[in-house]
Amino acid sequence: MGKKIIISHPTGNENTRHAVLALYKKEMLEAFVTCVACLPGNIYDKLSKLPGLSEFKKRSFDACLGKFIKSYPFRELLRLLKRKIKFIPTVTVDDVYHHIDKKVKEYIKRHDVDGVYAYDDGALETFRYAKEKGIKCFFDLPIVHWRCYQSLLADEAKKNPEWAETLGVFGDSKEKLIRKDEELKLGDCIFVASSFTKESILKYYPHSLSSPIKVIPYGFPNVYEERTYENNSNRKLRFLFVGRLSQSKGLSYLFEAVKLFENEIELSIIGFNSYPNCKVLQSNLSKHNYLGPMPHDNVLQEMRKADVFIFPSLFEGFGMVITEAMSQGTPVIATNRTCAVDIINNGENGWVVEAGSVESLTNAIRDAISKRNQLEKIGKNAMETARRRPWCCYENEISDAINEQFNTL
Repeated sequence: MGKKIIISHPTGNENTRHAVLALYKKEMLEAFVTCVACLPGNIYDKLSKLPGLSEFKKRSFDACLGKFIKSYPFRELLRLLKRKIKFIPTVTVDDVYHHIDKKVKEYIKRHDVDGVYAYDDGALETFRYAKEKGIKCFFDLPIVHWRCYQSLLADEAKKNPEWAETLGVFGDSKEKLIRKDEELKLGDCIFVASSFTKESILKYYPHSLSSPIKVIPYGFPNVYEERTYENNSNRKLRFLFVGRLSQSKGLSYLFEAVKLFENEIELSIIGFNSYPNCKVLQSNLSKHNYLGPMPHDNVLQEMRKADVFIFPSLFEGFGMVITEAMSQGTPVIATNRTCAVDIINNGENGWVVEAGSVESLTNAIRDAISKRNQLEKIGKNAMETARRRPWCCYENEISDAINEQFNTL
């Protein structure tokens, strides 16, 4: 009899969907607990076709998973409605995560399972009970360790105070941070998507961890096979940034670096302008081609138009925009605190730069300009990297790692 795993996540993002599929394909899936599940023909599928409700499509799952999905939508629907109807009671993201956590705990009290797979902020109650019953706990940390990002952001606020308001606030309560640490401690096996996330745990988690930390990078989106490359010899190179308009994405370093090449490159920026009162951000946006936020398909189109995608983030648990750009055949410049260190060979299929360094970013931009006649080749190399690691590779590695834990005494 094969092992049975219950997995949970309130929103079921891309990597979660493939973790669920991994268990399903290996006949290890006991149940998937979530909030809203958009399945072919169900109410959310129909609602997603109405104006203003397309967000439900982001919660889409394969029809084969329908009988395994246990959904508890009420709190999440309230949270989503609150954005549009102000008098609705406030439901926080943490409320939603903790409710799903409790539902998984209730499920494993009533059913025989061999393992539970849960994510940061939504695992504690489940893991505590599972430990009492000898059930394996698989913990997925999709972001860098909280002590790491708090340290990096605090340093950044001191280095670039004029950008500080875009860094957000350290709003997590002491109780939430203690919860994060306990979840990590209870995991029998910890999954992360990048080497940097693993390093952040090893460096910043203050207690010893006996559990293995498995680095399993996410898969690439489907490769865009119709990519064509425009002659770039008699024009400025087109650089593109996509992401949150925050200093956590390294924006000050980006703007400082591209200033040196204003006669050779043009920079386009996609992302929601969340800080309209930040003078330094608005000033820099006015100097470049700011395109605002865009639907995902339009973002991919812009990636295909770009000669180089540039992403100088200070830290990421992974950085899916990197793999998206590579899958479109666009060379990427990204920092060593993202998935870039795991998937990019410097100068071959992109460039890896030091996070928070104008000099390192400048050197990569200069190299890309000097190789303008090779950018097509570098972009095709990026596309080949994407072809070699579709999402099924991630699925196989996740299921193999889980099986390995059951075979380990």
